[in-house]
Amino acid sequence: MARKVSFSALESRSARLRLKVRRRPYSGPSLARGISLMYRRNKTNGTWVLKASDGSGAYWTKGFALADDFEDADGKNVLTFHQAQDAAKNLARGGDGANGAPITLDGALSAYKADLIARDANPYNAEHPRLHLTSVLLSKPVPLLTSKELKAWRDGLLGTMKPSTINRLCRCISAALALAAQHDDRIKNGDAWEIGLACLPDATEVRNVILSDDKVREFVSIAYGLDRQFGLLMDTLAVTGARPSQPVRLRVEDFHDHPVRPKLMMPKSAKGGGRNRSQRKVERYSVPITVQLAARLRAAANGRADDAPLLLQADGTAWDKNPGQNYHRQVDRVVTSIGCDPAEVTAYSLRHSSIVRMLLANVPIRLVAGLHNTSVAMIEKHYSRYITEFADEHARAAMLQPATPSFDNVVALR
Repeated sequence: MARKVSFSALESRSARLRLKVRRRPYSGPSLARGISLMYRRNKTNGTWVLKASDGSGAYWTKGFALADDFEDADGKNVLTFHQAQDAAKNLARGGDGANGAPITLDGALSAYKADLIARDANPYNAEHPRLHLTSVLLSKPVPLLTSKELKAWRDGLLGTMKPSTINRLCRCISAALALAAQHDDRIKNGDAWEIGLACLPDATEVRNVILSDDKVREFVSIAYGLDRQFGLLMDTLAVTGARPSQPVRLRVEDFHDHPVRPKLMMPKSAKGGGRNRSQRKVERYSVPITVQLAARLRAAANGRADDAPLLLQADGTAWDKNPGQNYHRQVDRVVTSIGCDPAEVTAYSLRHSSIVRMLLANVPIRLVAGLHNTSVAMIEKHYSRYITEFADEHARAAMLQPATPSFDNVVALR
């Protein structure tokens, strides 16, 4: 049984009630290294406050239960001095708690990363938030997180990055915390991250930069000039309109060669949420390609095993699941060479351009969505301006036309 610490100023109810009511907590005993118990005197029941080290020389505090100043302890919400000691140690480091220490935000992100890997999802979503979180927040137990401190952290990022990026970080952290709550019944503060990490309003960025066909051809040509393998990837993106993460998973057997109608069996992306990402990522859908691209892919696949990656890097290795990490500098060079701004134009612009090209060519929206592994709703949401432009000529044909003019001096023919 854990040794109980004595501290006469806080140990008894009568001693605590002799203290002056104030906002700042009274210092209490040290319970273990980096853990101490404090007490805030209120007009009603006082509050037991945990003070814990973050492991980096700083401390954080958190009220976690009421003191038995005016009502008897119930062992859960109202605690005696000695019960508060056990609860404080359990919250900070586990102590003698049967369930162990509540997971910290750092631990929640680690567990979230493991879950993403198990579901064949992108672990970057669990790694990226660490770059921007403070050591105090990372070391804090999840049950003690408050909406106020999370909101303060979120708002502190304003001005340092785009609001849409902040929202992505908040969604990743919220997902990690929600996963932690699923596995620990003690985590009851879901409102803390739902409120504190709520998405910033009006932060949706529409970055659908559309390139003309001439610019797309120039983009691909310069890419081939930099590196043939890089150019082949950019050519595939330009022709298929796929997301960069999709063609890098193509295998040789996914290339269906034909003298007139060649195609690729493109792997689906895992976008759309849910927990069946692995199943979706092995599914394929048919995408037609040009005979010119087919000739280049035929040469690239020549003599290689069916299960080998179809597209490779210059050194002969497969592209990463997030190929942008490998080619972003080359894309910047290409974009600069075609007279565009690398801050605006990315490899994803090839996808946007492909979608708009099909819309303007009168390809049905449902077919455009299917060929780009997305939905009609997403096409209408992100490309509605181009749909409207495309619909202009059709709308004019259905407009009310003025009546045919009559001329008195015109004689009708028999």
